[in-house]
Amino acid sequence: MAYTEPFDAIDEKTRDISRAITSLREELEAVDWYNQRVNTSKDFELKGIMAHNRDEEIEHAVMTLEWLRRNMDGWDHELKTYLFTEGSVLDVEEGGAEDALSQSSTLSIGDLKQ
Repeated sequence: MAYTEPFDAIDEKTRDISRAITSLREELEAVDWYNQRVNTSKDFELKGIMAHNRDEEIEHAVMTLEWLRRNMDGWDHELKTYLFTEGSVLDVEEGGAEDALSQSSTLSIGDLKQ
């Protein structure tokens, strides 16, 4: 883990955030490696083992992401803006969080007039 500022000047919470970001990067890299191996393996059993390992790494990445959401400003807002939305992610960016949330949670039963 590399710090861009002097270690002594960084408080413990910031160090923990750095640890989490480093771990998240490593977990995502492991997901990619396992996923490539699953894709290229010809052995069915080995493919299954590596798919299991990949999925475990995804779990670790998500757990770390949730820790960051709870402990570093900005993550909660951005995750709520983009995750579990419908349509283009770019449309969410352009429309803002309020538009995306209202569109994804609006129920319509149509015109009741006959």
